[in-house]
Amino acid sequence: MLTVQDKLPAFNLKSVISLEPGKEFADVTHESHPGKWRVLFFWPMDFTFVCPTEIAEFGRQEAEFAARDTQVLGISTDTHFVHLAWRSQHPDLKKLPFPMVADTKRELSTALGVLHKEEGVPLRATFIVDPQGVIRWVSVNDLNVGRSVPEVLRVLDALQTDELCPCNWQKGDKTLEAA
Repeated sequence: MLTVQDKLPAFNLKSVISLEPGKEFADVTHESHPGKWRVLFFWPMDFTFVCPTEIAEFGRQEAEFAARDTQVLGISTDTHFVHLAWRSQHPDLKKLPFPMVADTKRELSTALGVLHKEEGVPLRATFIVDPQGVIRWVSVNDLNVGRSVPEVLRVLDALQTDELCPCNWQKGDKTLEAA
């Protein structure tokens, strides 16, 4: 699995960005959103139970990510057509403010090393990537345990200080000074 200080691999994937006819799809690449921090979060499959709780929470927190100059990208190995169908049918996903990315050939999830060995679907992996394309934080959960979006925001805040942040540090708390 790629980890902290590794470079985000190159990718070019289809995504669902809208429910508006004729404007549903767009390509997303490793070079999309230049100059921004990125949060890539993977979920196992569309039309499941834990996944929409996480996806919807990332959507509800979009303003918080935007305030941190950060683009969220949600990713699974379902096709962009399956993403569109799920987004169209699930009330919590209809107005998502970020792309639902289709890693259909499992290229990105394989390059990052986040595929479940038996199931062949992505684990619940989250990557924070800085504007230079360097992975700065990774968290991976098993298939049945949802992640904490507030923790992703907390770590993003800490990384963006570029300072020493103690345990349980929160935005606005004092950072540490090296003696």
